[in-house]
Amino acid sequence: MQRYFIYLAYDGTAYHGWQIQPNGASVQECLMKALATLLRREVEVVGAGRTDAGVHASLMVAHFDSEVPLDPAFMTDKLNRLLPPDISVYRLRAVKPDAHARFDAIARMYKYYVTTAKIPFDRQYRCRLFQTPDFQRMNEAARTLFDYTDFTSFSKLHTDVKTNNCKILHAEWTQLDEQTWVFTIRADRFLRNMVRAIVGTLLEVGRGKLTVEGFRRVIKQKDRCRAGTSVPGNALFLVDVAYPEELFLADS
Repeated sequence: MQRYFIYLAYDGTAYHGWQIQPNGASVQECLMKALATLLRREVEVVGAGRTDAGVHASLMVAHFDSEVPLDPAFMTDKLNRLLPPDISVYRLRAVKPDAHARFDAIARMYKYYVTTAKIPFDRQYRCRLFQTPDFQRMNEAARTLFDYTDFTSFSKLHTDVKTNNCKILHAEWTQLDEQTWVFTIRADRFLRNMVRAIVGTLLEVGRGKLTVEGFRRVIKQKDRCRAGTSVPGNALFLVDVAYPEELFLADS
């Protein structure tokens, strides 16, 4: 049995998230069906994490097992022919038998895009703001994230994780053009809904509804009800998942 990491991208607009759902299309299900067609057997696919409904990934990683060695270039081409236009496979890499796409990831990075302009072509991938917030103040608040590890205040309630502790490695707003800004955040792990809740609360700081010290208090209170409203998922992208190099086989 050979395990492979599969690197892919998807536009999440038409999906109820990454994970298989009883009543809606998911990226995981599409990928499992395509692999089952090629390998002629049922294939379990495990993703690096779960993206919510409407959230996109310019880079997601998942793993699956094959009973026979595969040609990565051939499989990449065949999968792209089978998958719908909004899902694309970049590459396959052979990994050690116990390598795990979710548990072995050492860092993940997300980007959230906001715009102050009404641009029809961006509406699926940007969150429209009707006033320009104070991004300098928002960056001041974002830097306080490095001082904490328990992010219960930004987690969806009643999830199945054992801990709400995360180590945030980077968090910053940068300006892309006159009307577009992006929030980039990198951490060892993320909680369900965490990025969207952080962005929503930072926007309250930017609008003057919350001070930087108030943002700190939100984190310390460990209460989701104290944080801001989660921003829409359509402007959120998973952009990177990092792994230790020793997981990969030398010829992959």
